[in-house]
Amino acid sequence: MPEQAKVPAVELSGIRKSYGQLEVLHGISLAAREGEVISILGSSGSGKSTLLRCINMLEIPNAGSVAIHGETVKLHQAPGQAPRPLDAAQVNRLRVKAAMVFQTFNLWSHLTILENLIEAPIHVQKRDRRECLAEAEALLERVGIADKRHAYPAHLSGGQQQRAAIARALAMRPSVMLFDEPTSALDPELVGEVLKVMRDLAAEGRTMLIVTHEMAFARDVSSRIVFIDKGIIEEDGPPSDVFSNPRSERFRQFISREEAGYR
Repeated sequence: MPEQAKVPAVELSGIRKSYGQLEVLHGISLAAREGEVISILGSSGSGKSTLLRCINMLEIPNAGSVAIHGETVKLHQAPGQAPRPLDAAQVNRLRVKAAMVFQTFNLWSHLTILENLIEAPIHVQKRDRRECLAEAEALLERVGIADKRHAYPAHLSGGQQQRAAIARALAMRPSVMLFDEPTSALDPELVGEVLKVMRDLAAEGRTMLIVTHEMAFARDVSSRIVFIDKGIIEEDGPPSDVFSNPRSERFRQFISREEAGYR
């Protein structure tokens, strides 16, 4: 199949999201091709995390459509009510395809790291326990925390917990990885170990959408940069273009603040 004919891994069309009278996203459309690494930049409150959460229906858009590998999420809107998913089973299936890694790890505290990795593959995907254990062991080796397999999350550093969270997402064999500011809760000295894992995933050709403030990482690893300001896309293009010759004055200001060390 010709490259241009391939269905996007993720396709958002006219996404609007409101909280009461406040509209956070103003009709955003965005397509991620298979293998693309898209870093989503923006100031706090710009709507970037909300946009990411709309992809796997952690936030339900008020308007617009979301499709994962060509399958559009079915939404139903009764008169005078907010939209809701029409098919919960479809949403669960698409969440497996588009796995999310959060700021705050979200590991189950009562399970060991190894148990965290095998829980969903066994009970949600109904896969063989021995297969899941072997795959989990390999993933923990890959992210550099195989020696912590039998430890509980509370006994790991923040960086180790986030690497475990990435491994847990990978254990579901997703086709798309969503990262919502995965280093923002970490001490500065722990950020690098998580970014290294993400760099390795990008080098493998994984489809990734990453909300981040890590500008050097975004420049080096991304195939595209998307800058959101006040709920609209202000910049969208290759890092070499958007950083060297930004069209948006808001993005110029954003870059200047970030490079000066502000958030």
